[in-house]
Amino acid sequence: TGASRGIGRASALALAQAGAQVLVHYSSAAREAEAVVAEIRTFGGKAEAIAADLRAPDGPHKLAQQTRAIIGSRLDILVANAGIALAAPLDDTTEEDFDNLFAVNVRAPFFLVQQLLPAMCKGSSVVLLSSLAAHSAMGTLSAYAATKGAIDTLVKHFAAALGERGIRVNAVAPGVVPTDMSSFAKSEEGRSFTLGMQALKRMADPGDIGAAIEFLASDQARWITGETLRVDGGSKL
Repeated sequence: TGASRGIGRASALALAQAGAQVLVHYSSAAREAEAVVAEIRTFGGKAEAIAADLRAPDGPHKLAQQTRAIIGSRLDILVANAGIALAAPLDDTTEEDFDNLFAVNVRAPFFLVQQLLPAMCKGSSVVLLSSLAAHSAMGTLSAYAATKGAIDTLVKHFAAALGERGIRVNAVAPGVVPTDMSSFAKSEEGRSFTLGMQALKRMADPGDIGAAIEFLASDQARWITGETLRVDGGSKL
């Protein structure tokens, strides 16, 4: 989900290069999603773009219906990457802000897993997106961080519930990645802040996260479940 740009795009490309047929989900960025599909097809991969508004209560259900109409009865990999962020002091965070964050970042992946379970089988892998913000205090990101803390909890509960079916569930927790969602990292101040808290002194690339997601989705990670893997260049050690 959320595969039209940033980490989602990098993950879609990595999975396609590994041989997966990829459904590139987007909410409003149709042109960008079609560009990802076109790029995958240029190297012989299979991909299609599908749209759904994951803020809507029935968004995950509609996305699951579209997905199953394309893939039929077998889904090997689900990467629930779509998310929104909010940097705001506690005093300035509204109920609408809070509800939108939880709708996209928590409710959507929860019900997407639920609705796609009938198509999952032994060996299927689910990868959710956590964040460094769930593990360390990060400025004015308290409401956003709470959604990612919820993801860390869901990973363990999903993994325990689905293990008997042979379905693995893990998450990656990226650090700061200069994408549209973390645009502050593109400024000189943001770059300095980011490098100052990392052991590896370079800015992350979405491909760094996509590679970790590809690993967790693959058979190379067949004995890993219920884990949140930090992929953050050694941030806040």
